[in-house]
Amino acid sequence: MKLRRMGLIVLMWILIMGVVQGGLAVFAGPLETAEASEEENPSSSLWDDSQSDEQSDEERQEAEAFEIQEAEEPAASEPQDKPQDSIEASEEPKVDLAPNAKSAILMDVDTGTILFEKNIHEKVPPASITKIMTMLLVMEALEQKKITLDEMVTASERAASMGGSQIFLEAGEQMSVADLLKGVAMASGNDASVALAEKIAGSEEMFVQMMNKRAQELGMTNTRFMNSNGLPAENHYSTAHDIAIMSRELLRHELITEYTGKYQDYLRTDTENPFWLVNTNKLVRFYAGVDGLKTGYTSEAKFCLAATAKRDNMRVIAVVLGEPNTKTRNAEVAALFDYAFSQYGNLPIFKAGDEIGTFEVAKGEVKRIAITAERPYSVLIRKGEDTEKIRHELVLEPKLEAPIQKGQPIGKIVVYKGEEKLTEFPLESPQDVNKAGWWTLFKRAAGKMFFVNEER
Repeated sequence: MKLRRMGLIVLMWILIMGVVQGGLAVFAGPLETAEASEEENPSSSLWDDSQSDEQSDEERQEAEAFEIQEAEEPAASEPQDKPQDSIEASEEPKVDLAPNAKSAILMDVDTGTILFEKNIHEKVPPASITKIMTMLLVMEALEQKKITLDEMVTASERAASMGGSQIFLEAGEQMSVADLLKGVAMASGNDASVALAEKIAGSEEMFVQMMNKRAQELGMTNTRFMNSNGLPAENHYSTAHDIAIMSRELLRHELITEYTGKYQDYLRTDTENPFWLVNTNKLVRFYAGVDGLKTGYTSEAKFCLAATAKRDNMRVIAVVLGEPNTKTRNAEVAALFDYAFSQYGNLPIFKAGDEIGTFEVAKGEVKRIAITAERPYSVLIRKGEDTEKIRHELVLEPKLEAPIQKGQPIGKIVVYKGEEKLTEFPLESPQDVNKAGWWTLFKRAAGKMFFVNEER
């Protein structure tokens, strides 16, 4: 009996221990599985709330497909363009519209508002986009009547020796300013650039000084030119932002798009062998509204493009630098244009040539001067935005007394939406106003005494 009783006790003990160990094994299984999964994926956590916003596989694939990335916050020291307060930086697209570009920018021409940016202050070699500054100085020389379009230029040996893209000038060959400009704008002629530089400044070195001085005047703080055509040179650099600035300035000269907007043309038409020009910017032909501006390529700079397009009242500039090939370059510029024209529009305030108002000049030979819009003034708006409350005011300097010089600030146009100021446009005197002589001032004083209305 004792043996049988001891056997039953041992059997019960074994059964109890088995149940306890089995229960522990049941709970041990999931814990071991969880630990194993954390080792395989150390970043995951079963209870970490910080992981709750992780992307699903589908979301991750979509993000990778479009290469979505957060816009980097600019350094505090970098200048920020925000001429129009109604377009907030937070509204810029989070999608990288130029994923393959080293840097890129999209800018509204009328207001200077930046619609998209990527590394816009990073210094890079600009290649032939340099020629935008060359063309700007040519257009300004034409405006100042220092040269004329039909004026003939004799190509120097230096100009004729330029390699790379060229129109094959020969030393001593004569060509008009218009044809040389055509050669720069369409064929990216390095030789044509040097020939024009020498015509305007006497030498390319002197012309480069003019280029750098003009860049400083425009606020292109991260640009330095070493030549007129963009061929590789040490310390020759610019940025997407600075290129957009000089492109915007060039577009103030409307004549330039007659050259940059042509897809094909000819030089030396009066010879037996006319030279066929085809625009290096293929978007001129294949994207509606594109009429400029300049392509560029060197092995260091890669494929670059500063392009402009206009639809309805809106003109924009897109710059991409460091693209891997022409196909990608053109596609990403087209994507930037698509974004601009689908999301934004321009509300005209004044068209070029419209009369803005008048201002009086105390003690001037002329008492009242008309102010005419030299360029379009407009406000950038998002499509569908209510524009009924948008208004503008002409605000003149309180005391305008002769003498006044042409270009002297005289006031501004201020644009409001309700009581909120959207933007303002500075105004300058359209002409010189000399101080009136004593006899003129005496007649005016006498006229006031006898209530004679003299509007001169």
